Amino acid sequence: MKYDVVCLRPEADFARVGVAPPSSLAIAYRAPGDPELNPLVAAARALVIPAVGPKLPSTLFEMSDIKLVQVTGAGVDRLDEPALRRLGIAVANVPGGSNRAVAEYAVTSASLLLRRFAWSNQEIRAGNYAGFRARMVADNLAGLDGLTVGVIGLGTVGLAVAHAFHDAGCHIVYFDPAPRDPVAVAAIGAQSMTLDQLLPASDVVTLHVPLLPATRGLIGARELSMMKAGAVLIQASRGGIVDEAALAAHLQAGKLGGAAVDVFSSEPPDAANPLLTVTGEAAHKLLLTPHIAGVTRQASALLFKTAWDNVERVLIRDEPPLNRVY
Repeated sequence: MKYDVVCLRPEADFARVGVAPPSSLAIAYRAPGDPELNPLVAAARALVIPAVGPKLPSTLFEMSDIKLVQVTGAGVDRLDEPALRRLGIAVANVPGGSNRAVAEYAVTSASLLLRRFAWSNQEIRAGNYAGFRARMVADNLAGLDGLTVGVIGLGTVGLAVAHAFHDAGCHIVYFDPAPRDPVAVAAIGAQSMTLDQLLPASDVVTLHVPLLPATRGLIGARELSMMKAGAVLIQASRGGIVDEAALAAHLQAGKLGGAAVDVFSSEPPDAANPLLTVTGEAAHKLLLTPHIAGVTRQASALLFKTAWDNVERVLIRDEPPLNRVY
C-alpha cells in the first residue's frame, strides 16, 4: 500500500492528547529503525517526525516523492539541511508550542534548587529533619523575588522564560545579539549584556539557544567559573551547549548553588556521563530530567494539532507550508 504520510511518532502519542490526524490521509506509523522505512518514505509525500531523536540520514530522502518534512516541535537538528535544500524538500516546524511548558520548568527548577526542596525531602527521609531545617534557615536561602536572571538566547522560548521569571519578581538580563521581539523585551525591562557580563551578574542562568557550531560548548569551565557563588544553571536547550564534565566538576567543588539539566550530550546519557558520577552534596544540588521540559499534555496537543494542520494544508489544499524553516 502507498501512504501519503510516514510518521515517526506512534499513533498512540496523538490519541493520548486527543489529537486526531487527518482522516483524509493514509498514514504509516513507523520507528526510525524499521526496515520498511526507506521504501515507505520514498513513496510518501510527507514525513512527520519528533524534534528529538537520532539524526536522519540524507539517503532516506534521495529519489523520494517527499515534498514536506513536518517536525512536531521546534528543533530541526535531526535533519541534514544542505541535503534537503538540494533536494528541494520543505521543512516546517512548530515554533513556540512548548513555550509555557519550558518556562514553567525553568522557574520551577530554579525555585526547587534555590530553596533546596528536593534536597530537604531526602534529608527528612534520612531522619535529619531538625538538623537540615536549621541549616536551611542559617544559610538564608533566597526565593526568586528580586533575583537577577540571565537568559541566554531570547528567541520564542527564551522570551517566554524571561516573562515567567519577570512575573515572579526577577530582574531580567539577557545575551542575544538579535532578540526576536525587541518591543516585548523592553516591556519587561530586560537589559542586554555580553555573555561575560551576564554570568557574574546573574543568580540564575537559563539557556535557550539552538545547537549550532557557534553554541556547542558555549558554557564550559571558563564560563562556569565566572558565575556567582551559589548561582543556579538551567540547561533546557540542547545537549552539547554545556560542557558536562566542567559542570560536574564545579558542582562537586561546591561552586554552584545547583543545576537543572534536561538535555544531554547523548540521550539517554551513558553510565560514564560525568553528571551521573557526582557525589555527596553535589548530587543533591543536581536535578536531572529526561528531555521533558517542554512536554506537557497541553503543549503536546498544541504541537501535534498544529503539525497535522500544516500537513493537511500542503497535501490536501496544495498551499505552501506555514512555519517553513527552509
